[in-house]
Parts: sequence; C-alpha cells; structure tokens
Amino acid sequence: MPGQNFKDRDAIIAFAVEREEEAARAYGDMIPRAQSESLRLLLADLKSEEEHHKRLLLSLSSSRVASPRAAAVTDLRISDFLVEAPLDGEMSLQDLIIFAAKKEQKAVELYSRLLALASAADEKKLFEFLVSQEKQHKLRLESEYEKHVLGEN
Repeated sequence: MPGQNFKDRDAIIAFAVEREEEAARAYGDMIPRAQSESLRLLLADLKSEEEHHKRLLLSLSSSRVASPRAAAVTDLRISDFLVEAPLDGEMSLQDLIIFAAKKEQKAVELYSRLLALASAADEKKLFEFLVSQEKQHKLRLESEYEKHVLGEN
C-alpha cells in the first residue's frame, strides 16, 4: 500500500510477492468460469506470467548488489479509456481483456506510487523493475484487445 513503510528491500520484495500471488489467484479463479477454450488459455497464460514474476521476485535478495533492470515499455493507453464491468459467468473475451488490463493498470499505478515514495536507490530500482514488468503485461493485454476486439469492429 502507498503509505506503507518498508524496513528493507526484502520487505519490498515480500509485498510485491503478495501482489503477484493475488493476481495469479484471481486469474486462476476465473479459469473455470471462462466460456471458451481461448479464454481459459488466456487466463492460464496470465496466471503463469504472474507466477513467473513471483519467482523472479523470490530470486532477488537484499544481498544481491545489482538491481534488476527496468525495460522501456510502450503504453498503448487503450485500457485508460475502457470501462471495467464486473465479471460474471458470461464473460466475453472483451470483458476478460478489459478486466485483466485494468488489473495490470492498477498494478502499474501502485508500483509507481511506491516508486515515488521510495528513498533508497535500490528500492527505486526495484520499483522501476516492477513497474516495467506490469507495463509489459498491460501492453500484451492491450495488444490482444486491439487484435481481437478493435480488429473485429
């Protein structure tokens, strides 16, 4: 949470791991509700990516000198203009992509706020890395939206 004080880099990592676990669990919980195989595959892939981020975070330690590098990621900003509706048993591909993109957008915003609050250089680098990772997810989802939803209209 944005007002939270972290004692050290390990506390930041633990916080980020919790967020990744929550995201993976949310995607996993939606898999049985998906109405098509393509939706189930997309959800499973997103869940897998969040689990991968958790493993990346767990591989980091406070004793590691080098901080992870943040990659520059293009922001299509498509999800900035989409309205999120609650998901139900009848979710369409469009609903799913919007829900997931909004979830990733919120993660980008959270880690960006934490970056602004961070004082130590290694904390700042870690949050820059996390922002970059979540922006990559958001880009993938916005690209899927562009391909499957905007491309059909």
